[in-house]
Amino acid sequence: MRILVCEFVTGGGMPPDAPIPSSLAREGDLMLRALVDDLLEIPEVEVMVTRDARLPPLRPPVRSITIDDPRESWALWEDLAREADAVWPIAPETEGALERFSRMVESAGRRLLNSPADAVAVASSKAATADALSAAGLPVAPVWHVGALGADRPPGDGPWVVKPDDGAGCVDTRLLRDRGDWIAWRGEVNRAGFVAQPFQPGTPASLSMLCRDGRAWLLTVNRQDVSLSGQSFAYGGGIVGGMPSTPPLAGLAQGVAAALPGLFGYVGVDFIAGPDGPTILEVNPRLTTSYVGLRRATGLNGAAAVLDLARAPPVPPRPVERVEPVLLNLEG
Repeated sequence: MRILVCEFVTGGGMPPDAPIPSSLAREGDLMLRALVDDLLEIPEVEVMVTRDARLPPLRPPVRSITIDDPRESWALWEDLAREADAVWPIAPETEGALERFSRMVESAGRRLLNSPADAVAVASSKAATADALSAAGLPVAPVWHVGALGADRPPGDGPWVVKPDDGAGCVDTRLLRDRGDWIAWRGEVNRAGFVAQPFQPGTPASLSMLCRDGRAWLLTVNRQDVSLSGQSFAYGGGIVGGMPSTPPLAGLAQGVAAALPGLFGYVGVDFIAGPDGPTILEVNPRLTTSYVGLRRATGLNGAAAVLDLARAPPVPPRPVERVEPVLLNLEG
């Protein structure tokens, strides 16, 4: 099986007229190399990747295709997708990149080793995700479209967290403590594409899980390193498997999969472990940074497990019997 892996940041998705931010390149490379290493251990799997010319190519046996001009990336990705048997995109939801990639693979008639485009479209919107999870009775933080609020602020007196509706990670994510912060933030630039949520006290965490047909298999519960400097949040990694996989959290994972039955393959769920239980913030229908430590934490080859789930009939992953926490530090 020939598999095309496209990591958006390092694989040709960044603008050509500015340097690739080193932090994004590092995080993208970590995910790419972890996935490629897992794929190369699977018999009869060949791996192709695309690489921005500003970065060194991957070494054989990987077929590394250099992209000299990122303005031509989408056309090249489409051509390469038709050469492959399956495609595994690692792309952000921002500006519809992951959804566009998913629809491109579906149009090419190739196997998508990610959630289908329709599921990505819902999960890429924090507001649409919150609506679906709330309708299913799951504990999810309310989401308000900033554009729909007009001159008003969200309910309550704050604090609130504001972020792009289709954002990834902590990019442009701010803490607004009161009405004054809200007015100042609204007045900076057009905020129509942003959403607001009430700030949730507790420990930032995530679920790493596999999904298919409304079912979920919880792999690890991860403690996230999210820092606050002034008003701005930043994600610095965390501890993969740093929190226990309790039955309630396994039930939460199953609830998310049932509420969003189109989810497939590896999925991340960000939540806050608060004093009254977990509160879901968002669902990531793609590989997340926690995948970097998954193999070491669990002994599970996540790529092989996804390929097994793609079979007809699907082969469920074996239960994770033991987790050794893995520190993931994106700063060093």
